Amino acid sequence: MYDECGFTHGCSVDHIIFDFDPLLGNMEGGSQDARARFDITLENADGFRREAISMGAEFTPLGVVQGWSPGSMAEAARRLVAMGYDYLALGGMVPLKSPEIKICLEAIRNAIPASTRLHILGFAKADDIDSFHGFDIASFDTTSPLIRAFKDAKQNYYLPGDGPGLRYYTSIRVPQAIENPKLQRAVKKGMFRAEDLVRLEALALGTLRAFDRGEADLEETLRHVLVYSAPLVEERPYEDCAGSLALAKLEERYRVTLTDRPWKACGCDICKDAAIDVIIFRGSNRNKRRGIHNLAVYHEHIERLDLKRAVNRPDDLQRSLCAAER
Repeated sequence: MYDECGFTHGCSVDHIIFDFDPLLGNMEGGSQDARARFDITLENADGFRREAISMGAEFTPLGVVQGWSPGSMAEAARRLVAMGYDYLALGGMVPLKSPEIKICLEAIRNAIPASTRLHILGFAKADDIDSFHGFDIASFDTTSPLIRAFKDAKQNYYLPGDGPGLRYYTSIRVPQAIENPKLQRAVKKGMFRAEDLVRLEALALGTLRAFDRGEADLEETLRHVLVYSAPLVEERPYEDCAGSLALAKLEERYRVTLTDRPWKACGCDICKDAAIDVIIFRGSNRNKRRGIHNLAVYHEHIERLDLKRAVNRPDDLQRSLCAAER
């Protein structure tokens, strides 16, 4: 399948191990299920590489590492290298925090040749990615910048930061009154009239766009947005819940977004064409365009950090660049 579709790289099929204990070394611990998944993942990797060689595959095979601890991941990596892999993909990293990932990388790097390339599956630690210098990470993948554009509650729009991190902004939620399931349920229950919600929606959108043109002030814009937000957030008219904690928190985040006008600080085609609409949380196309913008900002962020350069690790252990970077 990888060859037929023209992929340059392909990962062996793994069985995700959900357990993780950062304090376990070697092959200590591990539930029966975790050990079974560990064995199946390695068996799959062995068969995958053999099949790739026998068929003369043009893609580069990656053996996937799974484990329940730094020690078991290091052992999996050691066995994969013994099979003949020179490019490994680390699985199970998504739920782990940066310190835990670093412990795993340290254990794995100590168990395999320095020339072995490492790929991290589902890695998106944008704010502290600079601290991963020195682990010789050849590559990683992530959908986080795209997904967070429309699934995160607070950090929907990315901009470059002054330091090693990024700046995040909350998008302004103005859902379509006649299509939003929550608002439609409220209409069916008799809590709101559909025509009133459509009017509030149009007023919120119109004021936001007027604000972008300099024809509406911040306070007026915030009020119209929050009046329309109340039925969605509190399921009550704004007059009945103006002092609610949820609306107060929303107002605080929206105030930052509208005060900073981050879309005007970005020169990408999406932000230039969409203007303030890029920051409005609404239809699928609009939200995904914001996600594409985020991906571009994230890519530039990684290029600026030059993650692949060789530097000293925290323990001052020197390692040469991996073969892919020579």
